[in-house]
Amino acid sequence: MHKGHILLLFILMIFIGCDRTRPPIQFFPDMKNQKSVRSQVQFREPPAGTVPRGAKTYTFTDPELAGQKLKNPLTPTADTLNRGQFMYNAYCLPCHNSNGEGFGPVVKRGFAPPPPLTSDKVNNWSDGRIFHVITRGQGIMSSYASQVDPIDRWALIHYIRALQKAHGGTADGTP
Repeated sequence: MHKGHILLLFILMIFIGCDRTRPPIQFFPDMKNQKSVRSQVQFREPPAGTVPRGAKTYTFTDPELAGQKLKNPLTPTADTLNRGQFMYNAYCLPCHNSNGEGFGPVVKRGFAPPPPLTSDKVNNWSDGRIFHVITRGQGIMSSYASQVDPIDRWALIHYIRALQKAHGGTADGTP
């Protein structure tokens, strides 16, 4: 046979093999026909009364009681204050501003200003009460329990105390 006949036969076989009415040959059929999870499907809720492994529950509901019972386990070292400042800049600065006065960028855009962290009111709060406010929220401030770990909340309190001291308060929460 001539080369032209072979080429013509090859092209004819290609067109005969292209039957679009039948599905293609599947070499690994399990790859195409597999079970999959649809996107944006809700996962099941955990059973009632269960707690995730390693989770610690926060039982206080009264800020006064939390203020009396909770004590800051950290000492105000340079590392603790640096960590507190990092957390403050990430979570508190948008509302409370870098100096704690309460006129941050969010407030400048029309949100209600929070009370100044350097005020006598907040300065008189115990560390436990500030921890409670960060954990549960208060007024227009929402809870930061899911964003800020408990140890970082305590470091944050040390940084707030340093801001208060810089504005004429004392580091231990007494005016």
